[in-house]
Amino acid sequence: MDPAYFSAFAALAGSAIGGLTSIATSWLTQRVQFSAEQRKRDLDTRHELYRHFIEEASKWYADAYEHDNAKVSNLVDLYSLVSRMRILSSPKVVEAADKVVRMIIETYRGPNKTIAEVEELLDNAALNPLFDFSRACREELRRDEGLY
Repeated sequence: MDPAYFSAFAALAGSAIGGLTSIATSWLTQRVQFSAEQRKRDLDTRHELYRHFIEEASKWYADAYEHDNAKVSNLVDLYSLVSRMRILSSPKVVEAADKVVRMIIETYRGPNKTIAEVEELLDNAALNPLFDFSRACREELRRDEGLY
């Protein structure tokens, strides 16, 4: 084989390998960036979902202390939020959310509370039904953010 052909072939092969390496590196970088953006969007979606659930649950839990007749239509939004969590969240978060909804319903079934009765419950976990839910959400979000 002629040495000139060998040199030309080596140059072409080196060029092809360099080009393929560049393409592979670009593809891998974009894939990693896309994956990171997807995880960020997922975390933001769950964060917003949990915030909305906490606001709704707090509103209806306070209402349950003042009223003993629950309208099912009032609780529909809570159930829809829990259903969204079934799609996006861990079983531990969903279980804690279900527990909150059940506690709200049980509170509606009980007698109305006066402000004095509420003050007596301040040190009781019954006044903070969202504690376990909040803790489960925080653990899940931190785990998924890579903080654990």
